[in-house]
Amino acid sequence: MTPETPPSATTMPERAPLSMQPQDFARAPARRVTASQPRSLGWRIAVFGPALIGTALLMYGLYGWLAGSGMTWLEWALLSMIGATFVWVTLSVSTVGVAIAGLLARQNADERAPGAVTPLDVALLVPIYNEVPWDVFGNAAAMLADLHRRKGKHRYALFILSDTRDDDIAAQERRAFERLRADAPAGMSVHYRRRTANTDKKVGNLMDWITGWGAAYEGMIVLDADSLMTGRAIDRLASELSADPDAGLIQTFPMLIGAETLFARVQQFSNIAYGWLLAEGLALWARNEGNYWGHNAIIRTRAFAESAGLPHLTSGGRDDLILSHDFVEAGLLRRAGWRVRFLPRVTGSFEETPGTLIDYVVRDRRWCRGNLQHLRLLGTAGLHPVSRFHLFHGAVAYLLSPAWFILLVFWSLLGKDSDTNVVRYFNQANPYFPDWPPAMSHIDSAVFLVIMYAMLLTPKLAGAGIIAFSPKAVAVYGGKRAFVTSFLVEVALSVAYAPIMMIQQTKAVMNAVLTRTEAWAPQQRGGKGYPLRTLIGFHWLETLLGILLLSGLAAGLISLWLVPIVFSLVMAVPLSALSSINLSNLASRGLRMESPNTLREPAIVGQARRARLQIRTHLLAPEKIAAE
Repeated sequence: MTPETPPSATTMPERAPLSMQPQDFARAPARRVTASQPRSLGWRIAVFGPALIGTALLMYGLYGWLAGSGMTWLEWALLSMIGATFVWVTLSVSTVGVAIAGLLARQNADERAPGAVTPLDVALLVPIYNEVPWDVFGNAAAMLADLHRRKGKHRYALFILSDTRDDDIAAQERRAFERLRADAPAGMSVHYRRRTANTDKKVGNLMDWITGWGAAYEGMIVLDADSLMTGRAIDRLASELSADPDAGLIQTFPMLIGAETLFARVQQFSNIAYGWLLAEGLALWARNEGNYWGHNAIIRTRAFAESAGLPHLTSGGRDDLILSHDFVEAGLLRRAGWRVRFLPRVTGSFEETPGTLIDYVVRDRRWCRGNLQHLRLLGTAGLHPVSRFHLFHGAVAYLLSPAWFILLVFWSLLGKDSDTNVVRYFNQANPYFPDWPPAMSHIDSAVFLVIMYAMLLTPKLAGAGIIAFSPKAVAVYGGKRAFVTSFLVEVALSVAYAPIMMIQQTKAVMNAVLTRTEAWAPQQRGGKGYPLRTLIGFHWLETLLGILLLSGLAAGLISLWLVPIVFSLVMAVPLSALSSINLSNLASRGLRMESPNTLREPAIVGQARRARLQIRTHLLAPEKIAAE
């Protein structure tokens, strides 16, 4: 690939081209020979075995209930849908179980013996598209300064790779770059490149860098526009890559920072309080068949260039860019024999999260379309079975929402007893047609829903329990009372937002199936609220469905166990408006859902905030700052 950037728009070093060709999905490449692999079969059996057994037992029990008067095709469909949704819930539970077992056994997911560390040339790559310049360059300034203070063995160069289409923002980027370069610590090289056309989006942006300058760097750390990493974390990744010649990619577990709104705090608290447990379990059973989340990871540059080039997907006259490229790239690296490792215990890796429900949904739509593409890649030749599972799981994460929606429809049609079933297959004219569905008592309904909710909440309860019974852990959340209050608030809000997300993801799946493109806009990171007209236009479908279900409740046709779902759907607009409320002024620490990163701000976060302010002041006139 030839560079798309004219000299006037670049401040890049001397070119060091590295060949990168699209891979053939129909033919596996020769697999390189690696050293002995750590054992993972036992952990994988411990994850998938209980999940499959638990799902089989549930389906057997439901079959016994449904088959009393013979099974119809609709009953088989219902049973299959329940099994398809429940198995993924049990997988989360068993992953947490594996994590707890690993912690009790003092099992580390990374059992590789440390080897010699040879200094590497590492590129820090920050692909951006119409982002807020002072945020991006402020984070970069903080990372460079923190790396310089460590005085580690490795050599680093920062590349801001711009795909920005807005000329005004691009002009600010250039001025921010000049300021960053002038203030950069000695020995830290800083470069900026803006492409004339953002061909193939982020995939093309990174490929342009690899084919133009990649040969000069053994490793590349890919960062998002909102990524922030400590010098210690960056140095640790570089050392791990140096000491493990078989590693092609090493992924960290980014913790969420910068959350001020209600919705962002829900995400941040969940990420920090429970996410670590799921990450521990994933690391134990995935081992060298880990995954890639597109940022905050180090990649061996030549390995990536040789084995992870992505072709377009062509079928039926369509030519589609692979959108969720990170999962696919991880699978291709492993296919070629490179290890893809996940190190959840590497601290100092951070990212931000959308501030409102609408901002989250808009980002989620793009992820949905990309993840559903993975279904077309499951037949890729030579993929490791675990890599295929990652691809399948990425798609199922979105397909579960339509599945849950169908179950909600079934549940509504069942009514609360045999006299309120909306679906009727028995009638006087056809006495031989079976009566469906069978009567479900209130006790049966309660038991079934309690099982489902218990399984869904188990990962949260496990993570919260470990923290609550550890005095040192609970202290960093502000004490037991504050932590328990935060936990209860987070669970209540997660339950309230879940039905809304179910409808929005169902819409996203339908849109991905029925249309070819998704409108793309830069992620909104400020967490500003939306006017009422926008909220109503965005959530009209949830509100309408909620009103229909509420009518069924009022008429006595629908089980009262659906009240939480009905409440969320009816209140979709107010809940969405509530998601943008800033929590910083609330008196109660528990209601603010404080976490270690908010109560004791990491030093790198404070450094980045100050650097952002300095660059913003440099770029904007004082009167404009005052107006904002």
